[in-house]
Amino acid sequence: MNAMEQRLMNCLDCVRRHTDFVPDVALVLGSGLGGFADLIDVQAALPYSDIEGFPVSTVPGHVGRFLFGTLNGVKLVVMQGRIHYYEGYDMAEVVLPIRLMKLMGAKSLILTNAAGGINYDFHPGDFMLITDHFSAFVPSPLRGPNLYMLGPRFCDMSRTYTPELCDIARACAKKLNINLREGAYLQFPGPMFETPLEIRAFRQLGADAVGMSTACEAIAASHMGMDICAISCITNMACGMTGQRLSHEEVQIEADKAAPKFRALLSEIITAIGNR
Repeated sequence: MNAMEQRLMNCLDCVRRHTDFVPDVALVLGSGLGGFADLIDVQAALPYSDIEGFPVSTVPGHVGRFLFGTLNGVKLVVMQGRIHYYEGYDMAEVVLPIRLMKLMGAKSLILTNAAGGINYDFHPGDFMLITDHFSAFVPSPLRGPNLYMLGPRFCDMSRTYTPELCDIARACAKKLNINLREGAYLQFPGPMFETPLEIRAFRQLGADAVGMSTACEAIAASHMGMDICAISCITNMACGMTGQRLSHEEVQIEADKAAPKFRALLSEIITAIGNR
């Protein structure tokens, strides 16, 4: 067992000292979605700081804890705030929570984020189902010694975002009369926002939205064989598209505005995934 495998098992042991809850679905809440926790019948809460060897989120608006509970009968583990590469952590630490939730028992993963729109057809407040991603600007979370207890040395990425779960998301959006966009997400290292030139280049690469998380988490989850669904809330148009300056405060404001509709969509998706 290598050092990261041992660290994961130590984290799991720490979690198990607090709760024996075994989830079916893991959920990562992005900016503006922390209030989703109000919909959950919470059975246990565990701050990241109480888990020995666990990275701690430092971003404003990210609570930084695991919630364990049920939503419409579906057993959930929820990350109320994620870890970002730009906070100074190694990429293996950034995806440690995803790996830990898999070890807890979660089979499916739902990722959410706030993202900048690159596609000119998008508008702030839109939701985008991620159908593919571009992660070449950040280190791979699989770099270094392979964790054979989790997955193979070389993992296929052709179906990272599980078609069945994408179909479920589409059906739930249609049921709620929500216009769910679809597209490719590009992960940028951050914490600075992108330049106009970078955004023009990203558009040429085929990206529809850009953010500072998610793709690395999807890679780690795919490596472990988890089913994955990911949705971005488009909180702003990316740099150079409107002439406006970008700020984290703007992202939080727009994410908060979209949160009620986003919560409704997530609730439907979780229920459908859990009962499939």
